[in-house]
Amino acid sequence: MALINKLFFLKPNTVSIFFKRLKVRIDYSRVPDLKDEELEEKFVRGSGPGGQKINKTASAVCLKHLPTGIVIKCHQSRSLVENRKTARTLLLNKLDNLLNGEHSVENQKKSIEAKKHLERIRRRNKLREIKEEWKKHQQDNQEL
Repeated sequence: MALINKLFFLKPNTVSIFFKRLKVRIDYSRVPDLKDEELEEKFVRGSGPGGQKINKTASAVCLKHLPTGIVIKCHQSRSLVENRKTARTLLLNKLDNLLNGEHSVENQKKSIEAKKHLERIRRRNKLREIKEEWKKHQQDNQEL
């Protein structure tokens, strides 16, 4: 009841967005946890653009998940801390895809985007039909 009372004070656009967000929820309960004892972490020298600084410092991160054998090498920035965070995120995504398949977070997001795309196409076609009917009606009225 309190929720309904709060909705009356919101703008109309906000209410519709609010209800749309309630319909689509991503299930994060199946995402595996990364335990530090299951990870082997190495810091290696990076390669690529950046010159001497990149070639001399060990800022690239190699993460290996011991139970599955998945290895991730991350060297997206010059910062070791950022590379560690990025490598853990990439490893978690890869592990989630491996264990959960079509129920992984990435695949759930893809299916939501596909549904949104189909809905946009449906709305576009419906609007096109309405416009064609209106033009036909206008032409019929001009002929009379």
